[in-house]
Amino acid sequence: MTTKAPSSAWDSNVRIGHVHLKVSDLERSLVFYRDVLGFEITQRFGTQAAFLSTGGYHHHIGLNSWESAGGQPPPAGATGLYHTAILYPTRALLAEALRRVLAAGIKFEGASDHGVSEALYLRDPDNNGVELYWDRPPEQWPRTANGELAMFTRHLDLEGLLTEPPSLS
Repeated sequence: MTTKAPSSAWDSNVRIGHVHLKVSDLERSLVFYRDVLGFEITQRFGTQAAFLSTGGYHHHIGLNSWESAGGQPPPAGATGLYHTAILYPTRALLAEALRRVLAAGIKFEGASDHGVSEALYLRDPDNNGVELYWDRPPEQWPRTANGELAMFTRHLDLEGLLTEPPSLS
């Protein structure tokens, strides 16, 4: 089934707001999202749910075990969320995230330079895919002769990323 795009463009300020994940163990997930990735708890509902954010926003990530306490991840080949992507505003902040993930001993599934962005791929404790990335400025994005995006997937040099000076923020 194909549908025609609306004739008028969306407002450029429209954004995807937050992700809400079913988790099997709330405390274990909080260690990952709060302690490793650095999100802050903005609200908690006992032992079953928590909301986390950065920068004072109400929440970027919701975690709950309402229907999933003790549950298993979906089997390979099943439909569902491929990954959630966490956008860092600078390369320096992405490098800081890389340092925290390495210090926590979390393994990466991949690290890619896509031309428009640099991205790290890993799994949370419930096997949900997580992408940590930063976008290059749009004027640096690779384009074809016709002006279309020319994204690619190349190896990201993690050692080079780790040489990024710490953020001043």
